[in-house]
Amino acid sequence: MTTGQAGGALATAPAAAAVRRRITVRGVVQGVGFRPFVHTLATELGLTGHVTNTGDGVVAEVEGAPAALARFGARLGAEAPPLAVVEAVDGEDLAVAGDTGFRILPSRADGPSRTLVSPDAATCDACLAELTDPADRRYRHPFLTCTHCGPRFTIVTAVPYDRALTTMGRFPMCARCAREYADPADRRFHAQPIACHDCGPRLRLLTADPADRTRPPRPATGPDPVAETRRLLADGAIVAVKGLGGYHLVCDASDDTAVTTLRRRKSRGDKPFALMARQLTDVEHLVRLRDEERALLTGPVRP
Repeated sequence: MTTGQAGGALATAPAAAAVRRRITVRGVVQGVGFRPFVHTLATELGLTGHVTNTGDGVVAEVEGAPAALARFGARLGAEAPPLAVVEAVDGEDLAVAGDTGFRILPSRADGPSRTLVSPDAATCDACLAELTDPADRRYRHPFLTCTHCGPRFTIVTAVPYDRALTTMGRFPMCARCAREYADPADRRFHAQPIACHDCGPRLRLLTADPADRTRPPRPATGPDPVAETRRLLADGAIVAVKGLGGYHLVCDASDDTAVTTLRRRKSRGDKPFALMARQLTDVEHLVRLRDEERALLTGPVRP
């Protein structure tokens, strides 16, 4: 701000000196896109520094104008990613370091591990749109995921949550996935389970010999395991689908013979089986749905 006096020179008020703080965020803040969120927020506010995952949560060191740091702290919990649960935010003042830019640092495993990892989250609408778009490079990619959805807790082998400490660690990213992973403007920025048809896991269908149950299952020869599995289900087969948390035994619920066979093999008697459906309209005529149940069946906690 400048002021003038008659016959005098203009005076300029000095800018506020930069300050630096270390901020530790605890709760469900790993595997939910919290580091990319911090990176974007700090960059928007003109702050410098870095952020990393630790065994204690997410730790950020931010430096800049006091007013910008105050806005950063206020927005940190209020605008956190949808899957995040912020339980505590602690800060301490540090000496100014004079950083240029804001970086996401490699995770640190020092100290005791007390942080939480997000549960697995249902595929988001953006990923579902890619899944069904023939022009998208992840069209029908069965392991579709981004920062806002996909496997989390089930694939973790240790914390802090980083790709190398998940079951995706043995699948190196291809060049295109690596570019998305490194792009702050991409929703897969630092998405640890990122993959595509070129670099991710692949589906495989193993079939048993009905005439000789003692023989181990063999890989099916067809080019599309999903299409072949659908054909088998339509023919009354029972399929063991290996998912994130174990195996699901699947059959056509409208096929009485298949359901009876599954009940006999599992000794389930009259105990209900779980039903799977694509959308709410497929089950509205079977059950009574309240608003709370509709929210669960369409939200991120759905199977």
